[in-house]
Amino acid sequence: MRDHLFPVLVFLHALLAGRPPNDGHGHFARLRHYRVARLARLPPPIRESSGLARGDSAGLVWTHGDGGTAATLYQASLAGQLRGALPLAPLPNRDWEELTRDPTGRFYVGDFGNNRNDRRDLAIYRISPGAGGVRVDTIAFRYPDQTAFPPPLARRHFDCEAMVFYHDSLHLFTKDRGPAHRTRYYVVPARPGRHVATLRDSIRLRTLVTGAALSPDGRRVALLGYGGLFVLEGAPGPRLFEQPKAYRRLPTTGQAEAVLYLPGQELLLSNERGRLFRVSGRRRRLNP
Repeated sequence: MRDHLFPVLVFLHALLAGRPPNDGHGHFARLRHYRVARLARLPPPIRESSGLARGDSAGLVWTHGDGGTAATLYQASLAGQLRGALPLAPLPNRDWEELTRDPTGRFYVGDFGNNRNDRRDLAIYRISPGAGGVRVDTIAFRYPDQTAFPPPLARRHFDCEAMVFYHDSLHLFTKDRGPAHRTRYYVVPARPGRHVATLRDSIRLRTLVTGAALSPDGRRVALLGYGGLFVLEGAPGPRLFEQPKAYRRLPTTGQAEAVLYLPGQELLLSNERGRLFRVSGRRRRLNP
């Protein structure tokens, strides 16, 4: 869910984005050899794109809208053509912010947008389509280090818009609304029930993280922020932030909200206006 001042905030982040500081996890290299190309605009009724997941065949992706839009997943082509829909009503869309899939094809919808840091009903919906219909299971969770709802402004660390599935778990990267913009990394079991998230680590990126993607080989994590893209050369795990990493400014993609790895290590981005962008480039070593 967007704040009224988000367009100004996004502009400032895009203007000021640069190399994140070394906060003890090592330096970020510059991701130099890449290009950003606009592909298409997603078709109606997709008013905005808040999450991305791989489609059912090559050249297709699944997406959904932000809080307050229809509780529906949409499949579209990279050329912007609507290819299918999966209605999920009466499932609520309080603030859907992320979408991912597991190897069996089940979807995980992150209803964990938490702008005010006051929610006590954070949930991830596991969606299992089948011949007999769609089964929906709820993964409810809370953060182990949140004790106030909301906490003071400087401690509002508990918004989230970024998630990937890996090894039977869901890996969450928070959108820190405190002054440090320090992204926290939590893990939640990918099974129905009520859970307490496990805090793995945190890193200062100096921007608000709005999406995450895992490469098809499981060896690389991309984090999307306002005005920047961060690539971590390692699988999700306790030492993820210590692995070689790179960043690149993204000054032309607007309020980018979702990221997805495509074949060949290319990345697909979408923004709040439903525009699609491809990030591609030759693979190079990460030199400081």
